[in-house]
Amino acid sequence: MQGPLRRASGNTEVVTSEAVTPGDEPGEHAWEGPLPEAVRLRVVALASDALGAMGDDEVPLALRKFRSWAPSRRTKLAATPLATAVDHDPIFRQRVATRLRESAPQLSSALEAGGPPAAADPVEVAAAAYLLHASGWPDLVAKAGAAAARASEIAETSQATSTIARLQESVAALRAEGRAELARARADVEAAQAETAAVRKELREERGARRRAERAVADAETRSAAAVDAAAAASAQAEEEVRRVRARLAEAEVEVEAARRASREGRTVGDARARLLLDTVVEAAAGLRRELALPPTSDRPADFVEGAAPGSSVTTQTEQGRPADDPAALDQLLALPQVHLIVDGYNVTKTGYPDLPLEAQRSRLVGALVALAARSAAEVTCCFDGATVEGRVPSMSGRGVRVLFSKPGEIADDLIRRLVRAEPPGRPVVVVSSDQEVADGVRRSGARAVSAAALVRRLDRG
Repeated sequence: MQGPLRRASGNTEVVTSEAVTPGDEPGEHAWEGPLPEAVRLRVVALASDALGAMGDDEVPLALRKFRSWAPSRRTKLAATPLATAVDHDPIFRQRVATRLRESAPQLSSALEAGGPPAAADPVEVAAAAYLLHASGWPDLVAKAGAAAARASEIAETSQATSTIARLQESVAALRAEGRAELARARADVEAAQAETAAVRKELREERGARRRAERAVADAETRSAAAVDAAAAASAQAEEEVRRVRARLAEAEVEVEAARRASREGRTVGDARARLLLDTVVEAAAGLRRELALPPTSDRPADFVEGAAPGSSVTTQTEQGRPADDPAALDQLLALPQVHLIVDGYNVTKTGYPDLPLEAQRSRLVGALVALAARSAAEVTCCFDGATVEGRVPSMSGRGVRVLFSKPGEIADDLIRRLVRAEPPGRPVVVVSSDQEVADGVRRSGARAVSAAALVRRLDRG
């Protein structure tokens, strides 16, 4: 039996063999060169599986340290020692072949019979034929190598085709991206051109506006200079006019002083005449008082005008409207000597504070009239319509203010007319009422009529 040969290709040891099993004739089954890579890897895998099933006395010394490893680890990390042992150690190869007969009896029997299954994997058949050294195993190895080469070429072709397809897709994607980028770049360029055009337009407009502003400034400066000149001329004219006015004012002051002197002289004469006439009237009145020998009295004609007695029963009645007037006329009338102020009570309260109850209206008005009588020293009489009082007529008065209620069957207007008729002719009598009929009646009797609004504003003023 001729010993096996081993060749090294790079870092991988390749098993070559030219061996003769017992019963083989020398020179048969010669194989030159390394085993195909696929066949070699399968031989190593079968040797690794068989190594794990061998006993300690069956394992070559060089492989004992790999026996405890996992089959996958032995196949990957102990491939070179396993391939060397299969190639150099015929006994180890035969033991691997024995394990192969046990694990694949049909394939082994077919190979030893010289007719491998047609449907079997060529690599599996070649590896088994190599380990069994079956008849014609070099041809089977060669066929497996060719099949593996074809498969590798097909795989490489398929991979190349797939790579080309991926590259074509990448190229198409890059082209599409390039077109999109070009379109974006063109859009950016167009936007930049539009923005540049807009900036140029704004710049031209700004330059035009600046030129117009410069012309406007020049015009304004011209008008300002003209205005300054006109103002200077107007100022000079005004100063001249002021001098003339001052001269006329001085003349007028002289004339006024002369007129004042003449007025003082004339007023002195008039005052002397008026005082002389007043003294004559006063002395005549004093003489008349002595001649008539009238006793002194504090009674007033209004004291003799009767109203509703306190405590008498009354019924209800409504109020009439009222206009407004100026309180200044009332102040002038109250300044007259011995003036008698007669107030239509409800007519005034309904004008000033109509939301209050009637009792509160009467109290508020009488209190305000007391203050007015104290300030003006006038005789004040306040008349209320007794028909508007619920129940009994109250007894009501205030310091310096006479309070009267109309009798049953009589209204406050009638009471006011009786008070006016009771006064002597010539005495100043003022009636406060917005009732036009009352105002007209008292005027015919010689009294003065004032609106209720005037008295309300006068009382509010204090």
